[in-house]
Amino acid sequence: MTLLVDRVAEHTHGPAIVAGGSAIDYPELARRSRRVASRVLALARVRDLAEARVAFLVPPGTDWAAIVLGIWRAGGVAVPLAVSHPPPELDYVIRDAQAAMVIADAAFAPALEPLARAAGAAFVTAGALQMTASATGKVSDAEANDAPDPIIAADRRALILYTSGTTGRPKGVVFTHDRLAGQTAMLVEAWAWTRADRTLLVLPLHHVHGIVNVVACALWSGAVCEIHPAFEAAAAWSRLGSGEISVFTAVPTVYHRLIAAFDAATDAEREQWSAGCRQARLMMSGSAALPVALLERWRDISGHVLLERYGMTEVGMALANPLAGPRHPGRVGAPLPGVDIRLVDATGGAVAPGTPGEIELRGPGVFLEYWRRPDATRQAFRDGWFRTGDVAVAEAGVYRLLGRADIDIIKTGGFKVSALEIEDVLRLHPAVADCAVVGVADPEWGERVCAAVEAAPDAVPDREALQEWARSRLAPYKIPRAVRVVPSLPRNAMGKVVKPAVAALFRDPPQ
Repeated sequence: MTLLVDRVAEHTHGPAIVAGGSAIDYPELARRSRRVASRVLALARVRDLAEARVAFLVPPGTDWAAIVLGIWRAGGVAVPLAVSHPPPELDYVIRDAQAAMVIADAAFAPALEPLARAAGAAFVTAGALQMTASATGKVSDAEANDAPDPIIAADRRALILYTSGTTGRPKGVVFTHDRLAGQTAMLVEAWAWTRADRTLLVLPLHHVHGIVNVVACALWSGAVCEIHPAFEAAAAWSRLGSGEISVFTAVPTVYHRLIAAFDAATDAEREQWSAGCRQARLMMSGSAALPVALLERWRDISGHVLLERYGMTEVGMALANPLAGPRHPGRVGAPLPGVDIRLVDATGGAVAPGTPGEIELRGPGVFLEYWRRPDATRQAFRDGWFRTGDVAVAEAGVYRLLGRADIDIIKTGGFKVSALEIEDVLRLHPAVADCAVVGVADPEWGERVCAAVEAAPDAVPDREALQEWARSRLAPYKIPRAVRVVPSLPRNAMGKVVKPAVAALFRDPPQ
């Protein structure tokens, strides 16, 4: 199987990464990655890293791309760190991954060097890798090829991504080179990526969404990847409004902020931005549930019905609405090429058609293991199928996600209800900007339905008014018994609501 590092080397011309007002082409990216491999091997005093873990904290950009490719070329396992994480969380990942080396951008060196030293890892600044060593600002062939080039087997470990940690301490999810390549090739086929594409990255690069769905797909295809180191609505609109971006993917929080900026813009700006969006061929949303109202508003602005899909760190992407053909709001589509899916009950038996069941998956991108957690790995699989913990129902071959079995399925008064269904309804209320619904232990009901609500601008949601409004739209047992208005919902770096933190808001008696 062709690996991602080999695909990059096959592209002989054309811009690869655009960031910070500069661009590098594919040959230069390949040279820089070989230079990184050369320096890393020299600093480690080995000819092959042999799956040693290399953690790195570098802002999204050309250096990030060169470093991850260079680690792979040197035979190492890349462990990207999150620029938004505080030192204790960085320390946890470095130690859990048993990193042999830590690479940091100069801006992060003061915070990261003590953590690396304390964990027994070698510390290297990105500058010491000499990715632009020559006077021309480019790496020469001699500089790029001054070290051994290990032969990298397809089944070697390549990447460890840490789960979002919404329900506990993050686990390291291990991908081999072939699983990473299989996942990328599947998405390139499903979403018809070509070298003519130009994508805009506004997502963090410690998560599968940004790494695989954007950077890996672009580099696999020979496309152009524009990288913004952090999301800023004005900067993103400037590029989307140019009409030059052909593929864009983001999380619902990003679309919400883009819409807010659009609504605050001048008539001329809105006209230009809408026209630019209509030049794109594909816009997608994922990593969190997409409210139908947000999807419809974005369609009005951009002309695009956002392509929703379903995935998670352990499997990459698994289900998606079609590239061509009707897309179903509130649905996550059908299996992607090569993915097998089944819905099962608590014993692992297939559920009847139209009946909710837990999603179990097989496919080319499913992870190898949880790093250093053999028991958790065994528990995550049943007869070769990955147990996602998510509950869905199939309706005419299209899947509707009901939520996490342990978080979003609430057992109240003898009924099982979907928190996501209730959230979709509450978001339709004009006073609600966003919400999160959880089940909280209750001696009478088993669990009581509770809703934390973010208020819409200039609105003050009222518990009794929300409950009365919901009665005409929800069964009585689905109506929230407690409502709390919060300034903002607790979220992780990808915009997912951290529901245990929401549930903690309701430890007092119902509001």
